[in-house]
Amino acid sequence: MSAAGKPSTRYVLVVLLALACAAVLLIALPDNDRQGDEVCDGSVVASWSADEATTAEFARYGNDAARADDWTGGDGTHSVRLPDGRILWLFSDSYLGQVHQPPNLSGQPYPWRDAGAPFLRNSAVVMSPSGRLEQTLPAPLFPDPAPQQWRWPVAAQVEERSPGSPEQVVRVLLWTRASAPAPWIFGVPTATEVATLSLPDLRLEGVVRILDQNSVPDPSRRVLYGTTAVSEDGYTYVYGGNDGKAALRPASHAYLARVPGGRLAEPSAWRYWDGEGWSASSKKARPVLGDGKRKGVGSAFTVVRQDGTWVLFTMAAGTKGLRSISSYWACAPHGPWHGPTRDFEPPLPEDAAPEQDTAAYNPQIHPDLGGKGLALSYDVNWLDAAPRVAESHISRNVSLYRPRFVRLRLEPAP
Repeated sequence: MSAAGKPSTRYVLVVLLALACAAVLLIALPDNDRQGDEVCDGSVVASWSADEATTAEFARYGNDAARADDWTGGDGTHSVRLPDGRILWLFSDSYLGQVHQPPNLSGQPYPWRDAGAPFLRNSAVVMSPSGRLEQTLPAPLFPDPAPQQWRWPVAAQVEERSPGSPEQVVRVLLWTRASAPAPWIFGVPTATEVATLSLPDLRLEGVVRILDQNSVPDPSRRVLYGTTAVSEDGYTYVYGGNDGKAALRPASHAYLARVPGGRLAEPSAWRYWDGEGWSASSKKARPVLGDGKRKGVGSAFTVVRQDGTWVLFTMAAGTKGLRSISSYWACAPHGPWHGPTRDFEPPLPEDAAPEQDTAAYNPQIHPDLGGKGLALSYDVNWLDAAPRVAESHISRNVSLYRPRFVRLRLEPAP
């Protein structure tokens, strides 16, 4: 080989070595730095504070006795901002009727509702652009699909009626469940549906069944989608989960579907994460989070994309699961998810001591709710194996069955 060729050979070897080192570095990068082509810093909860103003607004509206057919309490709290600035709040099991205020010097320490107050499987309340709750829509907004079955509204999105249409509608994801014996005291999952509401009058136009789960023999393996939804890059990412072990929550696995914008009500447009890509078959869906032990989600959880990071909030696993909220983060909607990160324990009503078996559950992010920090709601209830006992407690103390709010400040993951 000539002397002139030697530098060229050495140059090629150096370039090849540099490329090899770069490849090794890319492979060796930890998951929290790189996921496919996605890079993010990660996010964890740095601090939180009680959002007393928003909590008080729901208490004000619920306690207002001016009407006998409006909302006085509910759980399964979800929200969506409408094009005119209003916010539509959606609830699962709900109470209507009136709330009674305790007279001065009485032995009753807090407002209560009659034991026979109307109880419905879903309701919706409209908030003005200024943040004042003003109207309960005729309830139930979503009728029962069949006897001993009901619909719970979950995530909602405003989207084009069809791709390219100038008209917008509200799509509401629904969970249908059916009565069943213990341990399925909340019913067995049967299907995911999507309802369409017209704008601006919020009239129900129809309901489409997206994914029927009745053919899955084991109810704990049935997956319902819609606990949370995030619009990003022309798609709506719809998260869901199974019920895991009904008596040991949270033991659920998180699943993910993707739908092009404007097509939530088209079953054929849905694609399901299969571990490697997006499949048209829901039977190929694979969990994006959950090992059935330390890592997992409650049957209701929430996801938000914040500063390039996807952050998931769920009830903490184990004995903290009915008191504390934990989070995971990822650089892509399907993960890998890192966590759980440190827990935080939101406040319960002052007149509901922990020893009274009260619980916080169903954390939900509300990105459209103005104010400082990220708004997160959580529901409060009295836990009891006997439903009538729990109903008695939440009727005697209406604060036990209403959403409460905190504001979160996130920081980069350590």
